Amino acid sequence: MKKVILSRDIAMDLGTSSVIVHLEDEGITMREPSVVAIDKNTDKVIKVGREAEEMLGRNPENILALYPLADGIVSRYEVTLKMLRYFIGRASKKNIMAPRLMVALPTDATDIERRAVLDAAIEAGARKTFIIQEAIAAAIGAGIPINSPVGNMIVNIGGGTTEVSVVSLGGVVVSKTVKVGGNHFDAAVVEYVRENYNVLIGVRTAEALKRRIGCVYEHKEARIEDVKGRDLESGMPKIVSVSSKEFLGAIMEPITAIFDAVCEVIEKTPPELVGDILHNGICFVGGGSMLAGIDKLTEKVLGIKAYVAKNPDECTVRGAAKRFEIYNKVSDGVLKFEKKDKKKTKKSSQKDVVFEDGETGVV
Repeated sequence: MKKVILSRDIAMDLGTSSVIVHLEDEGITMREPSVVAIDKNTDKVIKVGREAEEMLGRNPENILALYPLADGIVSRYEVTLKMLRYFIGRASKKNIMAPRLMVALPTDATDIERRAVLDAAIEAGARKTFIIQEAIAAAIGAGIPINSPVGNMIVNIGGGTTEVSVVSLGGVVVSKTVKVGGNHFDAAVVEYVRENYNVLIGVRTAEALKRRIGCVYEHKEARIEDVKGRDLESGMPKIVSVSSKEFLGAIMEPITAIFDAVCEVIEKTPPELVGDILHNGICFVGGGSMLAGIDKLTEKVLGIKAYVAKNPDECTVRGAAKRFEIYNKVSDGVLKFEKKDKKKTKKSSQKDVVFEDGETGVV
């Protein structure tokens, strides 16, 4: 007999540049750019995700392709709503009931920013919506025992921001977010090629170059990649060769900003936990930490051992998915919101919200 699926939980990592979706019993089922293409004449969504990203820089005037999330936070509510509706619909198309949704958001997200995501998720069709701090989700996904009385430092390098956090006893002790991430690495590479080769390349070309030969610590043998761009003097197409040894110089400024944030967090961390960090090391997660040599550079510059988690770009969404199994027992770092099944009243436009401590409010 075929098994009937009533509902499967969905965990989602809403990033500035990408959205990763984890479906219960299936694992990661979607990994798409957080781009939405809209027809400005009809206000209809044309494409979402990878197909929408392909329109960037190639779209006609009537089509608007954009990233609705800025620094991991909703900047365009209506567009974000349509994007969430698309991803939730794809993930839950086999469900009979609406799914529960766990969304990872930056630790320092304000109540207004959280509310925007929650409202969008509820309107997009989620039966229950939970929010988990990215630092907690990333730590769980990296296999760090967050409930132990031991301090661990997590450096989550995303597309638009980097979040440096110290977690202990199931919560975030100290945290700092800087607006530096993988997108800034790409922009720095574009600027470097322009200044040193007088050639203009696109951001997507810079990202591809970063993925193929990007590193921040010297290799024994340099890797060289040909890059196509436009010569700024002649205006004609030109090919230049870029070496992997040039990358550290190219992205020195954003890397330095991340190290400054790490130092600032350590300065604010209780002495007892600093000793734990020295012993356990710094854990790097997020897509930006996949730059080769980020751990070795950290050890060389800061004198603290460091390591990159396994599949660092997936840690946050996997941790959010695991949180479904334990959030009833350990509530730190999670907020729970759900729509109540009540008869319609005169205030039918309002949403009833239930927090994990049992209090009920109306938003």
